[in-house]
Amino acid sequence: MSNSSLVTYTKISPNRTSPRNHKIDTISIHCFVGQVTAKSGCNAGAFTKYDPDNGASCNYVVGHDGSTGLCVEEKDRSWCTSSGSNDHRAVTIETASETKDPYKVTAAAYAALLDLVTDICRRNGAKKLLWFGDKAKTLAYTPKSGEMVMTVHRWFANKACPGNYLYNLHGEIAAEVTKRLGGSSGTTTPSTGTGASSGAQTAVNYTVKVTATDLNIRSGPGTNYGSKGAIKPGIYTIVAEASGTGASKWGKLKSGAGWISLDYATKTGASGFTASKAVTVGSTVTIQTGAVYGGLTTSRGAKVPDYVSGKNRRYTVKQIATHKGVQEALLKEITSWVALSYLTVV
Repeated sequence: MSNSSLVTYTKISPNRTSPRNHKIDTISIHCFVGQVTAKSGCNAGAFTKYDPDNGASCNYVVGHDGSTGLCVEEKDRSWCTSSGSNDHRAVTIETASETKDPYKVTAAAYAALLDLVTDICRRNGAKKLLWFGDKAKTLAYTPKSGEMVMTVHRWFANKACPGNYLYNLHGEIAAEVTKRLGGSSGTTTPSTGTGASSGAQTAVNYTVKVTATDLNIRSGPGTNYGSKGAIKPGIYTIVAEASGTGASKWGKLKSGAGWISLDYATKTGASGFTASKAVTVGSTVTIQTGAVYGGLTTSRGAKVPDYVSGKNRRYTVKQIATHKGVQEALLKEITSWVALSYLTVV
């Protein structure tokens, strides 16, 4: 089992398990939370000091300047994602980033990250990199010969890692790496029923309000489609809906620019209809079927169970706040945050 020839600096961490007990079939990208270089990242105190209880490491560090460091050889398991089973099968990559949400990375770091992930996949026999955007589906899927999957730290611990900037680029990373490897370019999810795939489009006509400043426009309905840049805050018309990876529902922009996740947009009105009554503190509301939880915990993005949503379950709005650019309500009876776009005043 070889290591990447792209490495410009090596400092092997004592925090590792040798050898790993599973073949490499996973990529786990992390944000370093600091604009380090390969050298300074590999020499971080948590990586260089042996600590069997709280020590950390990674296989590679990608610096803000595009440098690449080796901390743990690929033949060994790093201590990186708060999950031994994941680390035994994953090559883990810490990427230099800003220190606050959304933990953006430099163009040089992103380019080096793409090169490194492509190299890792190629040397480990993969021609297709898959991003499902869902923990349960990913962990239930067994990669076929020539496939690798992507996982994220936030699935295994109460952390923001890899940050929303890199998280929202996972579909693009999977598509670009697969393209470079010469694999199927149509989709980065498998054609079997195991994976998440885009659903049929439904024609609609309504407007939404976008307040987030880093919401990606996708070329198709899902994070497995490439990003076409970020949409600016404002009011937009949606002309089609579809299901897809990474969101409960995707909306097609009337301008033709692409698709956005409707989880981060608030419906404001519809052609021929009056906009729904505004949700305020004290409102009695129902939760629409297909809603996902908000807030800032690891449950964010998880589907609201059917027995909690629906017209027959009513809740009281205790508080309204904006989380990650999305207006959300804290519902008194279930002590959970839900986006206003999923609520109906009764």
